[in-house]
Amino acid sequence: MERTFAMIKPDGVRRGLTPEILARIARKGYRVVGLKQMVIARETAENHYGEHRERPFFGELVDFITGGPVVAIALEGENAIAGWRAMMGATNPANAAPGTIRADFATTTGENVTHGSDSAESAQRELALFFQEGELLA
Repeated sequence: MERTFAMIKPDGVRRGLTPEILARIARKGYRVVGLKQMVIARETAENHYGEHRERPFFGELVDFITGGPVVAIALEGENAIAGWRAMMGATNPANAAPGTIRADFATTTGENVTHGSDSAESAQRELALFFQEGELLA
């Protein structure tokens, strides 16, 4: 079974979308092996989005993700990385397929409700960044 990191971003939490997103995850058959609501420390956010450090939007991205609670989720299931990314839809909600989380709920590219690891390496790094040893179900 594959594991991935998923996050409901501050805009999704603020808008009360957490129950619906978790229900969609359950309906898809993924197992939630870790779950916590938290406010991300700036240093953690900078590490999380490190690949964007040189981009002009980096500061805004870090400000946004640290600006309110998020829900960090560890998902497990068959093809979890690609499957979760498909459930989320395209980063830009205008390009997201109907029925995806971003098509249904995102308002802008910047406030697009969810995050998901884009590779096995990213998933491993992000899970370790947001969950400590012993916080995930075996």
